Amino acid sequence: AIILVHWLLTVWGCMNHMFPASYAWGNFTVLAVGIWAIVQRDSLDAIMMFLTGLLLTVLTDIIHVSVFYPPNNYLTDAKRFSIGMAIFSLLLKPVSCYLVYQMYRERGGE
Repeated sequence: AIILVHWLLTVWGCMNHMFPASYAWGNFTVLAVGIWAIVQRDSLDAIMMFLTGLLLTVLTDIIHVSVFYPPNNYLTDAKRFSIGMAIFSLLLKPVSCYLVYQMYRERGGE
């Protein structure tokens, strides 16, 4: 569910080509690592890489939103929606990090 929600919000955040390609590449790469963590249920490395990637994308998402936020006179409804979904994804990432950390502990991590 975590991966599906973040995938959908990232797709919606990338709809308007307002962010550079690094926003999409960073988020989709972390989601691919998350799929790897789901497939290999016994791997602590996969879940730790997913957690680290989520934490790093929190930082990069803050930078992307703050640097590439357009001025008010250039905001269309589509841009507002796209930025809103990117911000919503950013706000959900700490919750996702907590849930992934719980999965890490369930797998035997310290």
